[in-house]
Amino acid sequence: MVISSLVDGVSRSAEALTDTVSQTLFDPTLRLGVTGLSRAGKTVFITSLVAGLLNRSRMVQLSAERDGRILSAFLQPQPDDTVPRFDFETHLAALTGPNPHWPDSTRAVSELRLSLTVQPKGLLAGLQGPRRLHLDIVDYPGEWLLDLALLDKSYDDWSSEVLTRIANRAEATEFLNLLGQGDGDQAHDEPRAQALAASFASYLQTARQAGYSDCTPGRFLLPGDLAGSPVLTFAPLPKGIAPRGSLAREMTRRFEAYKARVVKPFFRDHFARIDRQVVLVDALTAIHNGPPAVEDLRHGLADILSAFRPGRNAFLSRLLRGRRVEKILFAATKADHLHHQQHPQMTAIIEALTRDARDRAQFGGAQTAALSLASLRATTEEMRRHDGAELPCVRGTLLDSGRQAAFYPGVLPDDPQQLLAPARQGAEAWLNGDFQAMSFAPAQMSLNPGEGPPHVRMDRAIEFLIGDRL
Repeated sequence: MVISSLVDGVSRSAEALTDTVSQTLFDPTLRLGVTGLSRAGKTVFITSLVAGLLNRSRMVQLSAERDGRILSAFLQPQPDDTVPRFDFETHLAALTGPNPHWPDSTRAVSELRLSLTVQPKGLLAGLQGPRRLHLDIVDYPGEWLLDLALLDKSYDDWSSEVLTRIANRAEATEFLNLLGQGDGDQAHDEPRAQALAASFASYLQTARQAGYSDCTPGRFLLPGDLAGSPVLTFAPLPKGIAPRGSLAREMTRRFEAYKARVVKPFFRDHFARIDRQVVLVDALTAIHNGPPAVEDLRHGLADILSAFRPGRNAFLSRLLRGRRVEKILFAATKADHLHHQQHPQMTAIIEALTRDARDRAQFGGAQTAALSLASLRATTEEMRRHDGAELPCVRGTLLDSGRQAAFYPGVLPDDPQQLLAPARQGAEAWLNGDFQAMSFAPAQMSLNPGEGPPHVRMDRAIEFLIGDRL
């Protein structure tokens, strides 16, 4: 184990040094990680980002475009031949075609390289020719990112946290009943182990659909070719004696194997090489699902940030300690589901939800920001009179029925603590009424030459993430 860790550390240092020399002598590369929990809109975000940089007439808040410094943008093959390519063309066709629909969600790691030719600015701009920046965009499921927090936990710690969290959740009733039919110190029985793992995985799927965020282990939700393997055949057990040959001892072994053979390779091969990161958050759905979902989301965001090693990518820090994430953007998605009058409240809520996480990141040297955005605008705004009052509404095509409808979601509070405080205190429902969330289909659109898809603040997001490198 010691030799393996030493070799891995030497390999990481050599890779970091190679990257640094390459970026110094040749075209610089910036790796942008895009993640978020289920249904946060990762695929749409990347598609809109790339389409907006290829056709930049709607990127008015991107200073390099406004100043005319971006001369060209084009796609190239990604450098890692072992990682699937992000299928940008298919996703864009789904969103902008004659029958627009949302593309399939992220189920594995994928990558795309967008290269930009940029004219430098400043005193030496006249002496320098255009330079090229490679933007490598890495897409991965947020559920896998949550798994990185498992690296610092023992099986007993993880089990205790999970069983405490789900004790009063109706979605976990079947699993908890099955768990109560035996003890962990009993002899290992593979059919029972498989039944517990399957029931726990079923709970995780149901919990995610109910709006809960902290659903680890993430590969239980997206098993891929690991489905049915022992490394995914474990479940939390109450802490107790774990004699040799017992179910608890085997569950512990499989949990450690999951960390070593699934989580650590993902961290080593993908996550540890990220320079900039955007974390997408579907806060509207969490608010719609009530205080428990909001509190669970807050905990999930804190766990996500614990996986980052924030700080600036100086030469020595790369050489000695590996890469550190320089900038982290927390973005509340689906801003187009609200009238723009409520966007400041939505931004304040995402700022409050991520306050602890952002404070820790800034203390570590990373620059952070929070904003509300819509990667693809699916609605239009209108005011409608109801009971003598003007209500700010949005109109769009409902996803479930396909009909056009105007929608008023309710009033978000000016003070985010009116949401966060009841969530922290364990409230089961909002005291001041409910906030409703709807699902809209993509709108029909006709794009002129040079136009990217309509959006809300995507240009501001791009400015924060890569503007300094343009």
